[in-house]
Amino acid sequence: MRLLRTPDDRFTDLPDFSYQPRYAELADPHGGRIRVGYVEAGPADGPVVLLLHGEPSWSFLYRRMLPVLAAAGLRAIAPDLVGFGRSDKPADMADHSYARHVEWMRAFAFDALDLREVTLVGQDWGGLIGLRLVASQPSRFARVVASNTGLPTGDQDMPPVWHAFREAIEKAPVLDVGRSVQAGCRTSLSSEVRAAYDAPFPNEMYKAGPRAMPGLVPYRPDNPASEANRAAWKTLSELELPFLVAFSDGDPITGGMAPVLRRSMRGARGLEHPVIGDAGHFLQEDKGEELAEHVVRFVRG
Repeated sequence: MRLLRTPDDRFTDLPDFSYQPRYAELADPHGGRIRVGYVEAGPADGPVVLLLHGEPSWSFLYRRMLPVLAAAGLRAIAPDLVGFGRSDKPADMADHSYARHVEWMRAFAFDALDLREVTLVGQDWGGLIGLRLVASQPSRFARVVASNTGLPTGDQDMPPVWHAFREAIEKAPVLDVGRSVQAGCRTSLSSEVRAAYDAPFPNEMYKAGPRAMPGLVPYRPDNPASEANRAAWKTLSELELPFLVAFSDGDPITGGMAPVLRRSMRGARGLEHPVIGDAGHFLQEDKGEELAEHVVRFVRG
């Protein structure tokens, strides 16, 4: 597997994101080693909150939440998925699969960092990956926050807006990552913020991950990941782990999953599930501080 690594100078002077980068080296079961970048805030002995981003963002997405979580005494850890942010980037789209991304994040969280009693916060692909981790190793987790995400199996069709997004990514001769993030926000992003989302990708060679991810979503029932997700659904629905559904009010892609998760997850019963107002798909950008406060109350309550 051919890996690319974004030069460090691409990450200088990022707005409101001066966290010292950290790295974990993973032994890739398919050969070689992969470096995963991450940032961390809060006390080292605080309750762990694992913040998983999605497509096509990176840990920069959580910059509004990290200070709130840290101030509350939580140990907030935001890794970059392989292919994104400061993490190594497999250069070929064929090197990306749903199963590999689950394994890479499992190895990061449990082999490299040995995290325990984890509160998962997963948005977009962060939920698709994170919920699989919870289903496979529930003893590592204390609670779950699902935010504008789901666990598709292909047994129900994805919304038309998602299919339009997938096709646009597949056909775009130049993938404008900053523009894609802006399209999922209610607020207007500054040129500096959009540039920060572009920073991990110096040119098109580095964008195999963002280009591959939409096609990895199980949107047909015979997708290679469909059966694993069905099994994960069954496990998750029977777990007693507290399960908070914290969606925005303006996400046409995943909004329909909120009532399904509230109804299906045993751990969601009896909880007051917030709806984050005036926020789009990337609610961490639109209302990150508000979402972080809900996470704090969930962990401390």
